[in-house]
Amino acid sequence: MTMPEERHTIVVLVDNEPGVLARVIGLFSGRGYNIESLTVAEVDKERGLSRINIVTTGTRLVIEQIQNLLARLVPVHKVQDLTVEGPHVERELALVKITGTRERLVQALRIADFMHARLVDSSPGSFVFECTGTSDEVDAFISLVEPAEVSRAGVVAIARGENMLQSDRSE
Repeated sequence: MTMPEERHTIVVLVDNEPGVLARVIGLFSGRGYNIESLTVAEVDKERGLSRINIVTTGTRLVIEQIQNLLARLVPVHKVQDLTVEGPHVERELALVKITGTRERLVQALRIADFMHARLVDSSPGSFVFECTGTSDEVDAFISLVEPAEVSRAGVVAIARGENMLQSDRSE
C-alpha cells in the first residue's frame, strides 16, 4: 500500500547570503521533488537571516527526508514543518488583471466585492485586483473571473501561538 501524498508548508531560517536559495532549490530538483510555492525575504537584518517558505507535496517519508536534507545544509539555522507542528496561518497574494467590455468589468467588480478582492488599478478596458487569502481562496477568485492575467506572490506562513521561529545556533 502506497502512502498518500500530502501538501506541507516548510519554513527554513537561513543565512542571508548569495547562493543559499540555489542550494535549497538544488536539493529539491536534484531529487525530483516539486516546489508548489516559494517565498524568501530577509527577516533579521542585524543577524543576516532570511526566511524561506516552501509549499511542497509528498508522502510523510519524502517530507521527512526533505526536512533532514534541508537541516544539513550549512547556512540553515532551523527547519520547521508548519503542517505537522500545529495551527498556522497561510496567506497568498495575487494581482489579477481582467480585460473586456464594460459589462465584464462590472461583473468582475461584483465578484471582487463578494470575494474581498481590492481594485488597485483601473484603465479603459481593464481592472487589476489585489486578492489576498488562502491559496484556495485565491484560486476561487481567479476561477470566477477567468480569463485573466495572474501574477502570484506565493505562500507566506507563520505558526499560531506564542512559539517563535528562532535560530538553533548560538550567535
